Order: sequence, then structure tokens, then C-alpha cells
Amino acid sequence: MTMQDMTTRDLSTATHHAVPATAGWSGTIPAGGAIRIVDTFGLQAVDTLFYSAADTAERYSSQDTVQFGRRAYVSQDTKLISNRGNVMLTVTHDTVGHHDTSAGACSVESNTVRFGHETRHLHACRENFITEGARWGLQKRDIAPNINFFMNVPIEPDGKLAIVDGLSEPGHFVELVAEMDVICLISNCPQINNPCNGFNPTPIDVYIWTA
Repeated sequence: MTMQDMTTRDLSTATHHAVPATAGWSGTIPAGGAIRIVDTFGLQAVDTLFYSAADTAERYSSQDTVQFGRRAYVSQDTKLISNRGNVMLTVTHDTVGHHDTSAGACSVESNTVRFGHETRHLHACRENFITEGARWGLQKRDIAPNINFFMNVPIEPDGKLAIVDGLSEPGHFVELVAEMDVICLISNCPQINNPCNGFNPTPIDVYIWTA
């Protein structure tokens, strides 16, 4: 299936949000609505979290999603499962093939450990999540393991996770339909110390359909 075949929704009927490089974004998607995340320039990791709008104690669970789907990556037809075992969203269109949900989000602390103390001042995804989450009454303790859309994290023969060059090209996208009212938090990853963003963070586009 080509990317053109998968582009089935009318973008003119969606609400468009341009998310700058390194920035955070958040919004809501009602049940039956959809969200499309576009890797506008390619090779850009998009860290993403979902919470139930009715009760934010219910949130995306990477562990339950992997166990339910019996595959290590999020991809076409994956159902995103909450920590209460409910389906939150379903991936309906995916032009990349697979998306990481194991490596988590970068933070100033992990940057320091992995890349040296001189990187501590650099902005990171966890800070974006905390800032955006505060808009919805979420605190630091509410930040759960996330999906990294467009991020290429192969599992090596010894079981370790590697972060390598991405697979996404300009205009590639992932689209999900909400099965409940959800809050979405996005960190357009600012990481420049590993190849998850091609060492060059770029803007993304987000489209929301309410029905």
C-alpha cells in the first residue's frame, strides 16, 4: 500500500497544529475522532503519551500494549491499551512500519548519564511532558513510559535496545482513531546526542478530527 493510498482523510476538515522543533504540544481527541502525526521533514522522533480525559489515572501502558498485541513495536492496527486494560486508540494508518514503545523519553538526568555532565543543560522530552501535562492537572509522577513515533529502536541479538538512524521520510505519518475521550501529550524530541532525530530536530504537524 502506498502513502497516497493511505491518505484517506480530508486535511481541510481537521484542526491543524504546527509543533516547532524541540517543543511540546497537548490536546484532546474525542471518542470516534482521530489524530494524525506527520513527520514533516523525516527522521524526527515524536514522544507521545495518552490519558483518559475522564480520569487521567487511566493512561497508556506500553507493557499492556506489547502484551496484548504480541509484538514489540506499535504499527498498523495496533491497539493502544491502558493500564486498566481498555483500548484507548487504534492505529489505522501507518506509513513507516513500526514505532518504538520501549526506550522511553530522554531527560536531563539520562542525558547526563549517557552523554556527559556538559549535556545537562539541554532540553529534553521529560521536561516537555511535565510542562504540557501541567495544563491538564498532571504532575511529574504521572509521566508514564511513552511511544516514540518514528523512532528506530531495533532489538540487538543480546537483547539490548539500540537507537539508530530512523526509517521515516518527509511526509510519513501515523494516524490513530480514539476509542475513548483522550488527552494527548507530545514532545517533539529535542535530542541531539543520538541519531533518533538525525542529530537535527525538526518541526512536525498534528491534525485532529473530532468525528
